[in-house]
Amino acid sequence: MDTFQNYIDKLNSLHFKNMYNGDFFLTWEKTYEELEAVFTVADALRFLRERNISTKVFESGLGISLFRDNSTRTRFSFSSACNLLGLEVQNLDEGKSQVAHGETVRETANMISFMADVIGIRDDMYIGKGNKYMHEVVDSVIQGKRDGILEQKPTLVNLQCDIDHPTQAMADMLHIIHEFGSIENLKGKKLAMTWAYSPSYGKPLSVPQGIIGLMTRFGMDVVLAHPEGYEVFPEVEAVAAANAAKSGGSFSKTNQMADAFRDADIVYPKSWAPFAAMEKRTELYGNGHMDGIKALEKELLAQNALYKDWTCTKELMASTRNGKALYMHCLPADISGISCKEGEVEASVFDRYRNLLYKEASFKPYVIAAMIFLAKFADPADVLKNLESKGTPRVFR
Repeated sequence: MDTFQNYIDKLNSLHFKNMYNGDFFLTWEKTYEELEAVFTVADALRFLRERNISTKVFESGLGISLFRDNSTRTRFSFSSACNLLGLEVQNLDEGKSQVAHGETVRETANMISFMADVIGIRDDMYIGKGNKYMHEVVDSVIQGKRDGILEQKPTLVNLQCDIDHPTQAMADMLHIIHEFGSIENLKGKKLAMTWAYSPSYGKPLSVPQGIIGLMTRFGMDVVLAHPEGYEVFPEVEAVAAANAAKSGGSFSKTNQMADAFRDADIVYPKSWAPFAAMEKRTELYGNGHMDGIKALEKELLAQNALYKDWTCTKELMASTRNGKALYMHCLPADISGISCKEGEVEASVFDRYRNLLYKEASFKPYVIAAMIFLAKFADPADVLKNLESKGTPRVFR
């Protein structure tokens, strides 16, 4: 948008009041206009920061981060988002907390929330656990506010669970919107969400599920490609199909990577573990069967190795629309000859899109900040206007 007022006008045209005092669990639980509000606020915050205008809307307060899986981009994006709004980040290390001594979810949630405005959680490793845990945390702080223990209910932002990776999918979508010019320009565009070979096992399903669950909202033709046995949650496939029917796009599946790439406008080759195997792993961990875990890992690595030809090559990229499809990845990618012997993508393809991939990642802090912003202010357009009119320099020169 050319002027800051355009962001304000866009926000004022959207219906998103239910986001106030809310949380962000799954993208498909949000309305189309609520998603547009996130994109608009994210762009508005970026607009201000790029013009050296402070977006600090909190003079104090905490953003609590809890990562139960390793992370670089999402961890730093959450910290950047909190800092952008004026919140300080405190990491909850469960190994150094009383959680290790049997502290309940309800107790932990209340103890960390006395002065917290937002809690960001990544819990993506175990089927049926991550999203459920996030809801337990929210239920606990709602009860804490109701009982007069907490002065405010902190907002929860899902930084990746077993079902969805909403901050990643939303950042990816905002990147696509910018690359293609507008949401309206996405209708009829073909997006290939494809499995790709990785020499590691156990990558979560939440990225491909997040992509098919979100991109089908915008009239796109979304194709999910994977070898037999690498299915995602059937419930999420149903969501994608329903979204496509409503938006005027389509959702289809194939067991051929080449079919998905052919004439695609956007390609997203990414490894993930088989749904059935992730269910089995959750059960084995729950029962403490470590020998079973080791055997499963060996089995899955051998299964992956059967599909080393599922890799993003320059030949496959040449088969996309005019040979110029937008290549995307949540990073880090398994790059053949660089980070591994054989992996998800050829080095020549990755190098060609490196700057665009980094640009794709740069949207995530703003998307997370927008999710927090919309949950904390009843009239976000007015708050944004005040920030812009006040014009407090972010950096004093």
